[in-house]
Amino acid sequence: MKLKTLVAVVIVLAVLSGAAYWLNRPPAQPAPDPRVGKLLVDSATITGSTTIKLTDQGKTVQLSRQANGTWLDDSYFGLPADFSKLSSFTNDLSSAKIDRLVTQNPERIARLEFGSTSLALLDAKGVTLWSLNLGKSADQGGRFVRFGDESKAYLASLNAWIDNDAKSWADAQLLNLKSDDIAKIEIPLEDHSAVTVTRKTKDEAWKCADAPAGKQLNSDKLATILSSLTSVRFTDSSSPADPQAKSALAHERVFKLTTFAGKTYTVALGRKPEEKVLKTLAGNSKVDLTFKPGEGKDAAKTPTPEYETIPAGPVYVWVTPMPSDAYDKRTFQIDEYTFTSLPQKADDLFQAAVKK
Repeated sequence: MKLKTLVAVVIVLAVLSGAAYWLNRPPAQPAPDPRVGKLLVDSATITGSTTIKLTDQGKTVQLSRQANGTWLDDSYFGLPADFSKLSSFTNDLSSAKIDRLVTQNPERIARLEFGSTSLALLDAKGVTLWSLNLGKSADQGGRFVRFGDESKAYLASLNAWIDNDAKSWADAQLLNLKSDDIAKIEIPLEDHSAVTVTRKTKDEAWKCADAPAGKQLNSDKLATILSSLTSVRFTDSSSPADPQAKSALAHERVFKLTTFAGKTYTVALGRKPEEKVLKTLAGNSKVDLTFKPGEGKDAAKTPTPEYETIPAGPVYVWVTPMPSDAYDKRTFQIDEYTFTSLPQKADDLFQAAVKK
């Protein structure tokens, strides 16, 4: 074969090879999404926001930062927000990252259960700095998210729970003292008397000048009192005009705690007690309890009085001083056990003295 012919063949083969590669080349990979691998929200956006909105199942919680750096639960009567819960939530939010772009397909996005669950950070003027729509949790962990109304769905390493209960974001701590700081406790009893116990240092045993003969203070019961009264948290609240609260106030027991620094706190606990009332008969007439057989009256027709029991009301608490003036807007309830575990009579506080 002549040299010119050989060169021509080589050139033709090279062209054909290049054409074949071009026709069968793999599709170009799309450019990586710029959000993947980045934080879900940068710290500057979080610190620059003054309002957090959390929405889920039609309920919205709004928390707002004040000029002094504290946060209020706007959705629950403007009470101070639970700083520990808020810190945990923002830490989860600020550490979450975008793992991958899941899809831009509207049909696939519809299957990721995006709905009314959302987060938003706003500035002092109410302008939205950042918003996120949350879908379902992924089987392998994390949660599907969308930024605003974008038609992209991502998987993020977000595990924060969107709590839509406004009350649970309020700081429920009405009194938070250390047991070691208490030098004196005044304990009211059900017979309207009171017992006062004191100590000079936190390591000294409690003493009572009016202890019954042959009796000594029950240290376990005193420990229960300290635990219950130095850390008072509300479980619910109502208007100060709440009729049940007024009924409870009529049966209050006022405990007093005095610190070694000389500051006194009062914790008043009250509840309307259980009642037994006479059932009414037809026509709203009550059974005649003065009825006596004889004198022409038929003993067989003597009515038997019946009573119904009205359960005891909820337990209310009044703490003085309150953590802030914001708490004056509400009357607070506490769990029943805090009330029932406290001593009712002197025998609950004292036990037989140990002979030395």
